[in-house]
Amino acid sequence: MRSDKVMVGIERAPHRSLFRALGFTDEELGKPLIGIANSANDIIPGHMHLDKVVEAVKAGIYMAGGTPVAFGTIGVCDGIAMNHEGMRYSLVSRELIADSVEIMACAHAFDAIVMVPNCDKIIPGMLMAAARLDIPTVVLSGGPMLAGLYKGRKVDLVQVFEAVGAVKAGRMEPGDLAELEERVCPTCGSCAGMFTANSMNCLTESLGMGLPGNGTIPAVYSDRLRLAKEAGVQAVRLLEQKITPSRIMTSEAFHNALSVDMALGCSTNTILHLLAIAHERGIQIDLEEVNRISESCPKLCSLSPAGEHHIEDLHAAGGIPSVMKELSLLGVLRERAMTVTGKTVGENLSAVREADGEVIRSRNAPLSPQGGLAVLFGNLAPEGCVVKQSAVVESMLRHKGPARVFEGEEEASDAILSGGIKPGDVIVIRYEGPKGGPGMREMLTPTSAIAGMGLDASVALITDGRFSGATRGASIGHVSPEAMEGGLIALVQEGDTIQIDIPAKRIHLQVDTDEMARRKKAWNPPKPKISGGVLDRYARMVTSASTGAVFR
Repeated sequence: MRSDKVMVGIERAPHRSLFRALGFTDEELGKPLIGIANSANDIIPGHMHLDKVVEAVKAGIYMAGGTPVAFGTIGVCDGIAMNHEGMRYSLVSRELIADSVEIMACAHAFDAIVMVPNCDKIIPGMLMAAARLDIPTVVLSGGPMLAGLYKGRKVDLVQVFEAVGAVKAGRMEPGDLAELEERVCPTCGSCAGMFTANSMNCLTESLGMGLPGNGTIPAVYSDRLRLAKEAGVQAVRLLEQKITPSRIMTSEAFHNALSVDMALGCSTNTILHLLAIAHERGIQIDLEEVNRISESCPKLCSLSPAGEHHIEDLHAAGGIPSVMKELSLLGVLRERAMTVTGKTVGENLSAVREADGEVIRSRNAPLSPQGGLAVLFGNLAPEGCVVKQSAVVESMLRHKGPARVFEGEEEASDAILSGGIKPGDVIVIRYEGPKGGPGMREMLTPTSAIAGMGLDASVALITDGRFSGATRGASIGHVSPEAMEGGLIALVQEGDTIQIDIPAKRIHLQVDTDEMARRKKAWNPPKPKISGGVLDRYARMVTSASTGAVFR
């Protein structure tokens, strides 16, 4: 075992003495050493219960004959970091989390590991570490928040962001906003819609790295603690069976994850993160392949922000196993892919019930014949850009309008909230990419303001930055190459016509080639917004969104 490096032999007496200082007995030192990456902190609502979850993981490890050792990682709450300088640090944290888990596991020679994330960048960061380490690994999320209840209807965090725009537009009273604010986040857990955290927790399950229920059992259910114990047990079992992430995170597994992604209508951020996780495994995901998978996988669920259902409803309807069952009956899954259950996808699904027909639509009566996400290509984004097509109103699937150009999120938000954007406009927010941001900020404030002011059926937004999973409307992000690298988005001028055709997967800037050549010759990249510190280092090392914004 790997832990023999720190446990076995006369030369390891100093090492063992340090373990004894922690209170470990000879019996404990003779068992497999199982690490637990615990992302708990006091600032993220999705994490306030993780210490209790980790205690249950420890119990499971002990039950199976292992010795658990927990350690911490950092984490950013995207909602709190939103719409100020803090959001520059969110995507950056993904790489630091991956690095920190790798460091802890290798420095201390863990035999296996259970990773306990919740919330946006922590989940992909831990999965990236799992791919690097290639030791038996189970990923166990802290689970989703329950939806709130406001005036008889279920609500979540996105309604508060949108309500800000509604108040600014005179469509909502400030007192109603205050009441809504009190009600949208009633429990611990990752925010209740199919936003990035829940998207990634569900995809962890479909990727084969999480046990059934990982993505949907609510944080406050006792089922979550039972699952935590099972995760601890299974980490030891995977060690015995010699099943590591390289046997699980295969090309077939990423195909399955993307298929479920399309059926659920997940966050656009999932494309960024799946690219990065695959990169760590040496697997390349072609963005054209993403569209091919979308065309073969119908959308089966309408979850917030695109619909009224929440993760708790998805769980009650059968969760990710029932979604995968429908896809398997369509023949679109790779059922021989291995999972952390020690069984294949096909074996896991053999006793799973079919869809309820309401929260999870039948394969024979889908919400849409195509999946929830689309990658658009064209002169404005030759390397691609991403849109959650399932959250776009039909009238905006094809749109042509004048560009309204802004050099950053704050400038655009001010224009939207002050009434400076008109129906038909195409908002362009640039220099917000991985390098130009730096950090590729999420932009829930401008997209929510557009929706809250009633403009989501007439205004599009295009950016080299990215969006929260809570975003809806014709919001097109990850434009690559980004402005800071001289992508065409840097050359767009106020009033230029931009044509968007989501069904055709096309996006085009209607400016003739001679004029574009003139603008290109005159263009100079702006000075970096940040000098020194982690953001400066990140800007120098990060690659394009089209490659997952991984490091060179």
